Amino acid sequence: MNILVVGSGGREHAICTAFARSPRVEKIFCANGNAGIVQIAECVPIKPDEIERLADFAAENAIDLTFVGGETSLALGIVDEFEKRGLRIVGPNKAAAELEASKAFSKDFMARYGVPTAAYRNADSAADAIAILNDGVFGGEDAPVVVKADGLAAGKGVVVAPNRGEAIAAIDDLANIAGKAAAERIVLEECLIGREVSLIMFADGEDFASMPPTRDHKRIGEGDTGPNTGGMGTITDSSLLSDEQTQQVIDEIIKPTLRGCIDEGFRFRGILFLGLMMTADGPKLLEYNVRFGDPETQSILVRLETDFVDICEAMLDGKLGEIDVKWKPGNSATVVLAAEGYPYNPRKGDIIAGLDDVNGVTVFHAGTTKNETGEIVTSGGRVLGVTATGDNLGEALSTCYRELAKISFRGMQYRRDIGK
Repeated sequence: MNILVVGSGGREHAICTAFARSPRVEKIFCANGNAGIVQIAECVPIKPDEIERLADFAAENAIDLTFVGGETSLALGIVDEFEKRGLRIVGPNKAAAELEASKAFSKDFMARYGVPTAAYRNADSAADAIAILNDGVFGGEDAPVVVKADGLAAGKGVVVAPNRGEAIAAIDDLANIAGKAAAERIVLEECLIGREVSLIMFADGEDFASMPPTRDHKRIGEGDTGPNTGGMGTITDSSLLSDEQTQQVIDEIIKPTLRGCIDEGFRFRGILFLGLMMTADGPKLLEYNVRFGDPETQSILVRLETDFVDICEAMLDGKLGEIDVKWKPGNSATVVLAAEGYPYNPRKGDIIAGLDDVNGVTVFHAGTTKNETGEIVTSGGRVLGVTATGDNLGEALSTCYRELAKISFRGMQYRRDIGK
């Protein structure tokens, strides 16, 4: 089979690696790739938002299966365009992608189908959002509140404000943080207290197969300090969800969501990501993502034993319930190495040393490229993800930290408390 993966980050490197393990795959293409992906796939200079060009490429190069890494392509309707041309592609269509593309839509969807979530209000402008806060909807001036940009913001559109004054400041600055388009509408939420867990699954519209529970570390600084990022590290750990909690998530969140999608006129087919808060009142849904997370994917797919192609075809053919998706026992961890200045103004062009010196880990490339002399250099905020597995979480983490110490580039920053 010829495979096309759409995207250029660490997530897409992990996806390409999973496809490369399949004996059914002859060649992998990636649009547009990075300096790590090019070692296992042919990188093509087409951006993920160039939907028609991607469809043309897939048709002209006899691509048997396309897998979409990021949310932007899905929100733009890449699946609709490919399916219109009879091309097989894994991912939800544009209507289903609204579950992530619009937080206001997703919150209203949760309300319609009884999915437990935080109390919320949608605002059509910054002035409207501030008026809602001043009306005391979310408590007094000292009450925490969550401020979210409605649109896609690369993981940077959420501010957890400790009080009303900081919430108002976040609203005023949201267009700068998340982008003007993403912040045209604003969602305000009560601040839930609990333990955050992510549960990602393969879905074919009716059936689903869950992946190992994960936890992401979003903030740039240790002890969960500083601004939010796309993610500084992840772990997989079955103990994050008890059997009872897992069944509760299935009954109260997953099944109503998949049924709701059918009722709304779109079957959800692809990767469904649940951001959960385990509160004293049970699990509540923070948000949907309609694709793999980054760097969750890196920690998850290194544990996948079932052929990735078989899973993808089962999702497309509505036969996910007929296969047994198996995972390696134990735990895994990913620690992200970020550029100096990330998340606001990352340095680029710095030579990366030590990549050939590591052992017992997988290094997934994200913001990397090659310079004129063929050296691998930094080209983005999150540069690399160092991933390891182990019989337990401590073993996986110690392996990550031991080996990442062999890698260096100017201003390299990472968190030393992933998994704690």
